[in-house]
Amino acid sequence: MKEAPAASRTSFWAHPKGLYVLFFSEMWERFSYYGMRAILVLYLTYYLAYRREAALEIYGLYTGLVYLTPLLGGLLADRWLGYRGTVLAGAFLMMLGHFAMAVPSLLFPALALLILGNGLFKPNISTLVGSLYLSDDPRRDAAFTLFYMGINLGAFFSPLVCSTLADTLSPHWGFGAAGVGMLISLVIFLSGLKTLKPAASSYTPFTRQEGLRVLVTIGVGALVSVGGVHLALLLGRSTVSLAFRWMMLGAVAAVLIYLLLRLQSRTEWKRVGSILVLALFSALFWMGFEQAGGTFNLFAYEHTNRILRLGSWQVEFPAPYFQSLNPLLIFILAPLFSVGWVWLARRRLEPSTPAKMALGLLLLAAGFAVMTIAQQKAQLHKVSPLWLASVYFLHTLGELCLSPVGLSMVTRVAPTSVAALMMGVWFLSSAFGNYMAGVSEALLERYHLPLYPSLLVISGVGGLLLFLLARPLRRWMEAS
Repeated sequence: MKEAPAASRTSFWAHPKGLYVLFFSEMWERFSYYGMRAILVLYLTYYLAYRREAALEIYGLYTGLVYLTPLLGGLLADRWLGYRGTVLAGAFLMMLGHFAMAVPSLLFPALALLILGNGLFKPNISTLVGSLYLSDDPRRDAAFTLFYMGINLGAFFSPLVCSTLADTLSPHWGFGAAGVGMLISLVIFLSGLKTLKPAASSYTPFTRQEGLRVLVTIGVGALVSVGGVHLALLLGRSTVSLAFRWMMLGAVAAVLIYLLLRLQSRTEWKRVGSILVLALFSALFWMGFEQAGGTFNLFAYEHTNRILRLGSWQVEFPAPYFQSLNPLLIFILAPLFSVGWVWLARRRLEPSTPAKMALGLLLLAAGFAVMTIAQQKAQLHKVSPLWLASVYFLHTLGELCLSPVGLSMVTRVAPTSVAALMMGVWFLSSAFGNYMAGVSEALLERYHLPLYPSLLVISGVGGLLLFLLARPLRRWMEAS
């Protein structure tokens, strides 16, 4: 294989053309996902008149399955369709799902198409980014940094666009805008197929057989989505929710059985054990953090003063605008965190990975302390938007302490023989956390416990416990 020129291998901007195709394709896909997610709970509650508990549970099931189905997408890509074909099939299914969301009677088939399409798309487009570089290419980390920026760029603009259309025209326009975003993503990916040349192997053109497999996958996916929805409607929402919990338990049991058969040494078990323990705390974090699209969204709509005044001019901005704060803050703060960790490491003051994640949980708890006060004030009158802005700020700080650190930890600590499986386990923790974010309010109300004070205690105690476990977990992670 011909070696790339030195300048192109070390320059931040000298990347393969395929990276920019994937950057913009992912950016528009995230635009569609976060735009739809920003208005989903409000649409269910105020347009379709679902009870608050039901709307939040549907939201939790949707976001939970979005993080569970990538296991299927990765398997399908490895065994049958390849990464390009699986991304194409997923993009087409999601485009159908977003446009179907604009029709109220197609709500559940639309959600099923989005869940399945996301499962095909999400894990494989990231894999395509990695395939553009050799493992020792110095541009590799920079490429994923750029790719991550595309994700947050789409996540920033989408609530602004989709919620504005939903607020001024109707929710169907907001969902339609998400569909247009997914269509743009699909067109960009199709037009750039020739640029997706793997660095470690020769490029193979997209064949007719591969295209037929994509069409078959789309057809089967659509039939499975419609059929699964009809079955789910017959069983009822509570049964579907119970089935999700059993699916999670089944996945965890299957992982444990596989590890028992696969791992040979105490060193491997210590490393895997540290990941499993940290995955539990990660699920705890996402249970609180993902209130953003659910109860925070409802709080912004019902209890937050959203009127902006400039002299005699005033306007009320849509509640989902708050959801653009997180990606905006990530743009601003992520470089500072990156530099800060390096600065601390040079002085041998950098916290261990478990300690960083514990700090993330404590920052989450601080956000819920602010939210508890805001909720008390909201019983008397609508509160200033600065309350929610403060919560998003604290929770974004927590995310930057936990999310990128956790992903890096899995790739570094997991034994080679089960590296991909442990990354799947990490996403399972996100799936369970997202689901619990949707059902936590109803679950706590059964025991007459208020949501935000309870999440304050849960995340605070979790953070303190993880600080206590940080030293032994670090020893397990460094076992050799």
